Amino acid sequence: MTVGRACRALRVLAASIGWLCTVGAHADTDSVGSQAKIWLSPGVYSWHFDRSKKLRNKNVGLGVEFAVSPDHAVMVGSLINSNGARTRYAGYAWRPLHSHFGNLGLAAGVVAGAFDGYPNYKGGGWFVAPLPLISLEGRRLGINLSVIPTLKNRVDGAISIQIKLRIR
Repeated sequence: MTVGRACRALRVLAASIGWLCTVGAHADTDSVGSQAKIWLSPGVYSWHFDRSKKLRNKNVGLGVEFAVSPDHAVMVGSLINSNGARTRYAGYAWRPLHSHFGNLGLAAGVVAGAFDGYPNYKGGGWFVAPLPLISLEGRRLGINLSVIPTLKNRVDGAISIQIKLRIR
C-alpha cells in the first residue's frame, strides 16, 4: 500500500469514526444503562514469548476506542512498538460474547486492524491482521487483551495488555 493510499484510507476511517460516534451517541442503552463509550489508552504493554530478544515491553503512545455498542468498537492510535519504531493502527472490534460480574463487563471477539511500523514486515509498511480480543471493563477503567502470533523473522509474538480510561 502506498503512502497516498494509506493516507486516504485513514481519512475515510476518520470520517467513518465521526459518523459512528454520531450514530452511537443516539444508540439505545445497553444492559448496564450506558450509551456509546469513548476510551483513551496510553499505549500497550507487551509480554513477548521470546524473552531472549530483549524487545520493548512498554509501548507508550495514545489510542482512542469508540465503542458504539456493546458488540462494536473502532480503535485508532499510535505508539512506539516493541522494535522502537512508530506504529500507527486502526481497527474494528467485533465483540459478540458478553458476561457481567456486578459492574464489571467481559466481552470477547476479534479485532481486524491495519498496522504499520514493523521494520521486518513489509518494510515497515501497512498490513492487515485479525487478532483475538478480550475486553474487561469497569465504569471508568478497562483492559483489552490480545495475542499477537509469532511470524518468524517478521513479527515477534506477545500477549498485549492495553489499559484504557473511559472519558465518556
